[in-house]
Amino acid sequence: MEYYHEKSPVKFPVKESLGKPCFGPLSLSKEDRPRERLIRSGPQSLSDEDLLSILLVSGIHGKNVTLLARELLVKLEREKQIPSVDELCRLAGLGESKACMVAAMLEFGRRKWASGQRIKKPIDIFNLIKHYADRRQEKFLCLSLNGAHEIIAIRIVTIGLVNRTIIHPREVFADPIFDRASAIAVAHNHPSGNINPSDEDTKITSRLKEAADILGLNFLDHLIFSENSFYSFRQEGFLNGTKNNILDISDKDMFKSVW
Repeated sequence: MEYYHEKSPVKFPVKESLGKPCFGPLSLSKEDRPRERLIRSGPQSLSDEDLLSILLVSGIHGKNVTLLARELLVKLEREKQIPSVDELCRLAGLGESKACMVAAMLEFGRRKWASGQRIKKPIDIFNLIKHYADRRQEKFLCLSLNGAHEIIAIRIVTIGLVNRTIIHPREVFADPIFDRASAIAVAHNHPSGNINPSDEDTKITSRLKEAADILGLNFLDHLIFSENSFYSFRQEGFLNGTKNNILDISDKDMFKSVW
């Protein structure tokens, strides 16, 4: 089966940067700088922070471009839609020109690639969200889809505390209902790299599936993922799919449709 306000600039708190050095690109050897790595290995090899640092080009006095990119990334992850230029300008170090560039880049990417992409199997979801795997905290994501299982939106529902994410169905389904979605899929990363589901993960999946049935939405899947592999509740038979083993991205079976 196929399933397819602050009024003035403020420093944005960057909790995920605690304990993590924030050196500017010029402090790195030339071959390790984001731009050179992009040229050598392609954009898919860079973290979100590195991609943003390339776009921003430079920081300001007292805040190098790496720190500015990190703060911008945290802000974007907390937004449910593309922020306005005025909202972006509230981030210290982000002037109107750079804010316009960031907003334009996000909107172009949304129009060109994310919106409308059809989901046919678990690997399709994984490819859209795997860049969240390098996060130091759990991110619980929700994908809204239309009746053809085309992506409407991908959003962060919650950011976990340490290694625990608290999920309530109303938080998960609020935006898909607003989107007039016909189906949803959810996913979260395990910062430890262990993608085996916990008892809590299983209970959350069951609860969300029941809520989706009540709301008349098709609950496609719940993925637990790391940088190189993922666990699909649908693939494992928990959601009445065909059971297979945990999938690694090099596994040929990942191309087989299970929805």
